Order: sequence, then C-alpha cells, then structure tokens
Amino acid sequence: MLEDNTSAAEPPIDVVCGIVWSADGRYLLAQRPKGRIWDGYWEFPGGKIEPGEAPREAINRELTEELGIRVTRADPWLLKVFDYPHARVRLHFFNVREWSGTPVCLEGQQLHRQGLGAPCEVGPLLPANEPILRALDSPSIFPVTPDDSVSHIRALALVNARLSRLPWGGGPRWLQIRRGPLTSKEWRDWTVLCAGHGVSPIPNTTPELAQTLGSASVHLTASQLATLTARPTFERVGASVHNRAEIEQAGALGLDYVVLGSVKETATHPGRPGMGWINWADAARWAPLPVYAIGGLRPDDLDDARRLGASGVAMIGSAWKA
Repeated sequence: MLEDNTSAAEPPIDVVCGIVWSADGRYLLAQRPKGRIWDGYWEFPGGKIEPGEAPREAINRELTEELGIRVTRADPWLLKVFDYPHARVRLHFFNVREWSGTPVCLEGQQLHRQGLGAPCEVGPLLPANEPILRALDSPSIFPVTPDDSVSHIRALALVNARLSRLPWGGGPRWLQIRRGPLTSKEWRDWTVLCAGHGVSPIPNTTPELAQTLGSASVHLTASQLATLTARPTFERVGASVHNRAEIEQAGALGLDYVVLGSVKETATHPGRPGMGWINWADAARWAPLPVYAIGGLRPDDLDDARRLGASGVAMIGSAWKA
C-alpha cells in the first residue's frame, strides 16, 4: 500500500485500499513482502493512485495487479489521513463486494481471511489500518427502539418479539435505546432484554446520564455533539447528524459512528420530505468514520445505502413491524 521512497515534506500520498469481502463475510488482509518499508506488517490490499487516475479506477487496477481479481463493485467508504514518519498518506477505503477471479499473491505477499467479531488473527498491522478494523466491527442493520410515545412495557414487547428476527448478517449487534430520559429500572429492563438476544444496548441520552446508568456506550444528539470539545470517555460513542460539517466534527472528536438523515419522509414527520439519497450521499461519501442512513428505511434499502458509502441502515418503525 505504501511507497518505499517518499518524504514527509511532500504533499499527502493518495492511496486506495480495498476491503475485499468473501461470500462468508470475511475480508482479506495482505502481508507486506520482505525488502519493502514496513515489511512483515499486514494491511488492506491496494496502492498509490497514479496521476490523473480516479480512486475507483485505481482500486480496479491495484487489485488486478496485486491479487489477480477483476473488481465489478467497489463501494466508497472512509477517507482517512495518517502521518507516518516518512510520509503523510490519504487513504481511500472501498468495500469490494463483487469481483471475479481467485485472489492470489502476485507481489510476493501472504494473504489472510479475517472474520468479523473476533480479534485479528495476524499482526502486526500497519498503524493506519488498526482503527479501520474497529470501524469494520459494526453492524449493517442498526435498529432504534420505538419512541417514547409508546409505553415502556409495549416497547419492550415489540422489540423482544422482533429483535432476533432482524436480518443481522455477521458481526456485532447494536440497539439504540431512544426513549427519552431513562430511569435506572427502565435501563435495567433494556439491558436484560438485549443480553437475552446477544445485542449491545446504546442509550440515546446525555453522557452524564449514560455514566450514571453504568453504560459502556452513548449516542448523542446533534445539539449535544455541537457542544463537545473532546470525545466522551465511553467504549463506544456515536451521534445523530444532519450534514457534512457535523460528520466532520464527529470524526475530528474520534467518535465511532454517526447516523445521518432523514433520507425519506417518516411516519413521525408526515408531510416533511427527507433529504433524499443524492443529498445524503453528498454529505456522507468519503467520511472519516462510519455513517448510517436513517429515515423511512427498511432492510432492503441496505444495498442502495452501501453503494453510496453507508456502513448500514438505521431503522425505527420498520424494525418492529411483523
């Protein structure tokens, strides 16, 4: 991925990185061959973008040269800037979900297929790629509880009936608990329910209340995000956002994900049009952290969302309908 003879005084080096997914939900890591800078370290396959070349063209070329495969679908995902001692690199990450051929080691590298939800089985990783593994360890479906117009008992029953039936796929499972200010008992009820389904609860509340409840995670509103000057000290921190500036702020603070919308008109705001997929994509594409689409979406919107750069879709009403 990195060039061997670059200078830290030069402008950022633009690089493409492919997360090459297999049908069983694993992705490829490649070990840098001996004799090159950072040899022995593991990375995502890819390489330097050539002058006049678009990132999409570069990922096609690099994965053909490096792995011998022909890419037929590469979804833009994250854009990360990383400073190495010898250079600054600007990394364009693609999720490569459709390709033909069999990956082989054409540049003397070793290959490893890594599964989601488990510690990385090879190492060391290039420093720029370590946070990417954490970003990958995110669900593609992110349900949100019924809002607080539904009673606590009814909301628990709706979620309990549907949670395990959602099309989770592989990887972790999260549930955003968006119920207004939570009492300790209400939070305990949600944590017990989630534990029974193997799901991690994320309260949509203030950092202060999340800490009082003993939560390891917190989801912030856009207005709460606007007041932050540092990342709250939780294992996982996300936020709701409405535009590119808020996405960039969340990335600068080191948040783990954001939820952007509303894409479509929703049942809770009838007559209010959503931002639409074009505007959503303009805000979300090449974000510095995973972005979820929300607003009138269903599981079958996942493919469209991914093609536009989303990590997945967040759902409220459609998640709990039989």
